[in-house]
Amino acid sequence: MDHKAPLFDRVQHGGVHTTTRPGPITGNVWFVDSNAVTPTANRRGLNAVGYGENPDTPFLTLDYAIQACTANNGDVIYVMPAHTEALGADSAVDIDVAGLTVIGLGYGGDRPTFTATAIAGDFKLAAKSTYIENLLFLSGVDGSSGMLAVESDYCTIKNCEMRDLTDEALDFLVVSADSHNLLIDGLKLIGAAAGGANGGICIIGSDDVEIKNCNIYGNWNDGGIDFRTAHSHNVWIHDCLIWTEHADDICIKDTITASIGTIGPRLYLVTQDDAGGVTSAVTGATFHMMPPVLVCNLDGEKGGPSGWIASTDA
Repeated sequence: MDHKAPLFDRVQHGGVHTTTRPGPITGNVWFVDSNAVTPTANRRGLNAVGYGENPDTPFLTLDYAIQACTANNGDVIYVMPAHTEALGADSAVDIDVAGLTVIGLGYGGDRPTFTATAIAGDFKLAAKSTYIENLLFLSGVDGSSGMLAVESDYCTIKNCEMRDLTDEALDFLVVSADSHNLLIDGLKLIGAAAGGANGGICIIGSDDVEIKNCNIYGNWNDGGIDFRTAHSHNVWIHDCLIWTEHADDICIKDTITASIGTIGPRLYLVTQDDAGGVTSAVTGATFHMMPPVLVCNLDGEKGGPSGWIASTDA
């Protein structure tokens, strides 16, 4: 039996050896670590040519590594454990080179962490076919307007986490118009229990969006997932837990009332109002619902089927 190690050795430019995950990596491999700004006997990082190709000589910022990449070449950037960056302006991190894979290393609080320190501060997926995995995003300023932004198509957000850190973010993840074929898989999004937030995942006029395996919690004025401004087609939301603390009891909302897609199966929705909330947990007259979609609207009770009517041959 072939037992593969979780890491393997490869020769980088200049003859140095580096270690990465096994897999079909055809492009260049880069490393980023903000902690290497302070040199040690065996380790020194710098944003300069000749760095970034080895964990012992990494780049210091993700944006510098992005600019070192080649578009559509299969390049991979590994962001080291405990790496930190502030999102202090619009496009503070801007993945504007197509076809990049950005993978965070580490677990829990040691994951690479990007903290919004300005209302407009964000991390952008601005080029096609961008893949990000295992990154932690924190809202470190009241009223953050979308610290993670998707602005191109065929992007993937895998096993990332977003959290409120200071007061309430207005929006967490904003998907701009024409960001088609987006996959959001395994996102944990935890907003503040206090009111003030608009939406968790906010989608504007983007088709073929799939959201699955997500845990979304907050006090959403609009909804944990909100389709807004322009309608989206062929969306699919399934295998998620969505919990709203807001009295309007809306977990998924189509503000446009013209978005088309499938809600469910295996959706678990938590609302607040014992006198309602079962039917209003999902609002969108042009959605289709596929059970089970269970709604619980009071502590100490178990979830029951959504109040939407079943299809018939009438």
